[in-house]
Amino acid sequence: MIDIIRNIFFFVLALGVLVAVHEWGHYYVAKLCKVKILRFSIGFGKPIYQRVTASGMEFVIAMIPLGGYVRMLDGRVDDITKQDEAVAFNFQPVWQRFAIVAAGPIVNFIFAIFALAAIGMIGQQTPKPIVGEIAPQSFASQSMLASGDEIISIDGHTIRTWRDVAIELSTFSGEQSIPMSVRSTNGVNREVSLPINGWKIDPDESDLFTALGFQPFRPALSTTLGFVEDNSPAASAGLLIDDKIEKLDGTPLDNWGQIVGFIEERPNQTATALIIREGQEIELDVVFGQKTDNPEQGYLGVIPYQDTWPQDYVLDLQLGFFDAMVEGTAQTWRLMGVTLKMLGKLLTGDVSVKNLSGPISIAQGAGMSASIGIVAFLSFLALISVNLGIINLLPLPILDGGHLMYFTIEWITGKPVSEAIQEVGFKVGGLILFAVMATAIINDILRNT
Repeated sequence: MIDIIRNIFFFVLALGVLVAVHEWGHYYVAKLCKVKILRFSIGFGKPIYQRVTASGMEFVIAMIPLGGYVRMLDGRVDDITKQDEAVAFNFQPVWQRFAIVAAGPIVNFIFAIFALAAIGMIGQQTPKPIVGEIAPQSFASQSMLASGDEIISIDGHTIRTWRDVAIELSTFSGEQSIPMSVRSTNGVNREVSLPINGWKIDPDESDLFTALGFQPFRPALSTTLGFVEDNSPAASAGLLIDDKIEKLDGTPLDNWGQIVGFIEERPNQTATALIIREGQEIELDVVFGQKTDNPEQGYLGVIPYQDTWPQDYVLDLQLGFFDAMVEGTAQTWRLMGVTLKMLGKLLTGDVSVKNLSGPISIAQGAGMSASIGIVAFLSFLALISVNLGIINLLPLPILDGGHLMYFTIEWITGKPVSEAIQEVGFKVGGLILFAVMATAIINDILRNT
């Protein structure tokens, strides 16, 4: 329940910030063009907060946080006088209307730049993209990729973190191979081609790395407990932090992987644990639970200590303001390119519609990133902001991109698109958008049931 409340809170916070940023873009440029603003709304439906500003604009925060809008004076829907035409949206030159509508998505991209720049200025310690275990009989095992290799570029795009790796790998759904440049443990750079034979991203897979057959390097896990969850099977059995698990049911266990395998194979079963506590051997009877997301796997509720990271396996990233802005701009530009490429693959079928995510998945992502820390949450906001900007620029009449398409036609022909054609376009665009949203929500429900 706490996780659900946290997810909802950060979902509302994230979407509220991004919607406010987007609509502020429309509002700001409309004010520059001296267009009269009637209402600035964050959310839809019944207002939970509203006030009227000195200019007569109504500011509203509404109950449904799935969007927002800036309502401008418009002679097509409002009764206006001859004097009002100077401040009505539809009487402005086409380039001003274009600028007002385009400002929303553009400000989303600017927000992403500042969010990513803030991450650079805050600084972070992050593992270098050094390959750990390679799974046998996997795509990675068929390549020259080796454990200990550091990935330095993918298809010519520079790689510094595992986040960069994940972003680049996602763009190869449906392709035949992934070209990489890696640095071997002896410091020699070499080219590696990862054969993937038309592999496609599957949202049911645990992660991209597992699907492709390799894992990020992680220091070894010990068999000594560093955390015992409250009200877990481990706590009920009397296990404590710093206990070292030696045997389960008389089976010697040399590493954490063996312990996990033993537990997962025995849901709801009882085992005798031989542990070392303060130098003394103690036997405890443990009743394993079962995982909530997979009842066929046993569960104990502990986390072991992890060995320290080798110093040269960790990257310290902290930038000054100007370098951070350059880096934020470059990352935002790359995210825009990746988003467009993924949309194209969605249309060609190289990415399944099962990958579409709706509000439930976004809420889970918001809550999870916020629980990790401010850097992860800012990264999440930047990613969603870029996606929001790109999607709004799609040439669907119900979106900003549809309006821009109509303005472009008006610019070229010298006359506006007829209201009848616009009305048909809005209906078609609405149906397409509804179908996409419905698919995303259904995907969310299926993933969580």
